[in-house]
Amino acid sequence: MNQSIAVIGGDARYLELLRQLQTLTDTTIFLVGFDNLEQGFTGLQQTDFSDLEPEKLDAVILPITGTDREGYVDAAFSDQKIKLTKKWFETLNTSVLIFTGITNDYLTAITDDLDLSLIPLFSRDDVAIYNSIPTAEGTIMMVIEHTDYTIHSSRVIVVGFGRVGNTVANKFSALGAKVSVCARSIKDLARITEMGLTALPLDDLDKYTDECDLLINTIPAQVVQKDAIQQLPPHALIIDLASKPGGTDFKFAEQRGIKAILARSLPGIVAPKTSGKILADVIKQFLVNERGA
Repeated sequence: MNQSIAVIGGDARYLELLRQLQTLTDTTIFLVGFDNLEQGFTGLQQTDFSDLEPEKLDAVILPITGTDREGYVDAAFSDQKIKLTKKWFETLNTSVLIFTGITNDYLTAITDDLDLSLIPLFSRDDVAIYNSIPTAEGTIMMVIEHTDYTIHSSRVIVVGFGRVGNTVANKFSALGAKVSVCARSIKDLARITEMGLTALPLDDLDKYTDECDLLINTIPAQVVQKDAIQQLPPHALIIDLASKPGGTDFKFAEQRGIKAILARSLPGIVAPKTSGKILADVIKQFLVNERGA
């Protein structure tokens, strides 16, 4: 049975995702929001959003960012404005699979209300863990670019011990940095110690930043506050990997003369091919399983 997939918007990661999806048999792919690319580049037919037949789609793949709070999608390869309204979602078949990187109140409310299957890929452990690798590599790249000292022997504090924080701490430790990790739970603090790293209670962050060269935040909440930034040495660098607006008081860091960078979407910047394959592998698994059902 032929499957119909609409890919609506996306960035450089989606070029590899499209190549991977083309390996699926009995699948028709409609591209929307890629009109600035030559058709030969993807080997797929470009489609105007207005020409889509939503009721015939088995899957919809939205950009990593899903939609904004008004329903507009981010299409890096198009100058068109593409808006997904509730009325458009109402025309979809109830069995459709809707893939996005992350969701928001707008997208979640509409799909919940219409009882549609929304799959935020970045909420999945497998995708997040695989993506933490290019995130960590991109962080290393940024540190090298914005410092005049080596990572080796640098004093690094990683704030948060989730899927990204764990990988970042591992990679910097492997490069010879002296890594401390801030976490809240006793279980995480125990695991950090077991890994041979220094465990710091999150509430005590400000007590340790006076001997920190690199402060890397992974928590999407305001956790790197004035008291912690105040103690940093002048040469210190803050890299915030949390989703926008990050977890750092950037205004105070600027006042103190501390360079602080909100590093968003590093996987898409440093390794779009790998990142696209990660997404494609999971999406293909869903589609194959759905077909098997």
